[in-house]
Amino acid sequence: MSKGLGTTVGRSSRRRILRLAGGGITMAALGAGLTGCEDELATGGEGSTPPPSSASPEDGKAPADGKAPEPLWTKSTSAQTYGDNDELVAVDGVVIASGDPLAAFDGATGEERWSLPDGAVPGAPLLLGDGTLYLESGKYDGSVAGYVPGSGKEAWRSRLGKEYRQPRPVAVDAEQVYVIAEILEADGSSHTNVIAALNSGTGKVAWKEQRDLGTQQNGIHAAVQGRYLVYTDFKNNLTVRDTATGKQVWTQKTTKTSYGPFVVHQDLVIVPQGQRLQAFALSDGSEKWSVRTEEFTGFREPSLLEDVLYIADSSRTLWAVEPGTGKKIWQSTALKDASAQVPRQFVKVGGTLYGATDLDKQGGIHAFDAKTGGLRWTFNDKSGDYHSWLVATDGKRVYALHGKKLHALPA
Repeated sequence: MSKGLGTTVGRSSRRRILRLAGGGITMAALGAGLTGCEDELATGGEGSTPPPSSASPEDGKAPADGKAPEPLWTKSTSAQTYGDNDELVAVDGVVIASGDPLAAFDGATGEERWSLPDGAVPGAPLLLGDGTLYLESGKYDGSVAGYVPGSGKEAWRSRLGKEYRQPRPVAVDAEQVYVIAEILEADGSSHTNVIAALNSGTGKVAWKEQRDLGTQQNGIHAAVQGRYLVYTDFKNNLTVRDTATGKQVWTQKTTKTSYGPFVVHQDLVIVPQGQRLQAFALSDGSEKWSVRTEEFTGFREPSLLEDVLYIADSSRTLWAVEPGTGKKIWQSTALKDASAQVPRQFVKVGGTLYGATDLDKQGGIHAFDAKTGGLRWTFNDKSGDYHSWLVATDGKRVYALHGKKLHALPA
């Protein structure tokens, strides 16, 4: 599964603007001028997060409720991220953050296992499929490459064609890598783009379809579920294509432009759209269920973990929802009670749900009781870095990336 959507009601989130920076805005200008852009309602403002404890966990175990852990290790990285969930991955004993050079660190010790100059375009997704890490080439040579995550060795490479510029992988399944690329005009300009499937065994083009005029190459979030390729874009489009042929099954406008992950579950695609969380049938786009939060409140990005959908809203309420029906499992006001910042990405280990927030000051990694939503502790490195937090897990440890600092926390 890949990614999708999420907005904060009333104004553009800073993470969204940073994501747009990948299309040409300089990060230096953004770093100085956009620190205060996140909605106070969503973040909780200054002093929102309880300070971490200085006590280290015993024998590498997770701390007791209320006591944030000290990192098992912390490393400086070459990370260059824009806040999307697939810019940090943990797989095959290593943890990898998008950057140049692309580097993999041993999950247990933090030692660098391999480094790959020009391995990936910073901010582009790190897509995992069938034991391979698929990347948009950082050499800007029009290729898409696949690597063995544990060793960094190249295992696969493909090119869409000279008439296309910089194909970017957006989703992957067991048989194909799905890419979007600009279609080049004779003068080197581009006004349209193409979506295509590359065979993950041979690298050959399985199919390609030109997208509508006015659609963009950037801002795509995608997921694959069986025979359906699902994706969203900056133009309020929710589109489903047939993975075998590339033909469009259906498309429709969403009521809100979304900029973060959506989720797919069985025969449904579930999309947050401001005050509503909606589920649509993959087969025809019909609405199957809808959940509404409070007035003047917006849903953030959802995560689907062990058949439970977790999502926060901008009023600092955390929800656990049955993805098949939209039925509420529980709601927690622990974030509101603690004046804590709202998470936008989740991972789960055992009975603990970990949520990564957007921005410092007072952001970080929250640990919740997965059965009740109770807030156990919050980890913050107090660096003041303006980047969003990202979180990943290998089931043994939880990895928290903040700017260029990568922390390993006990799970």
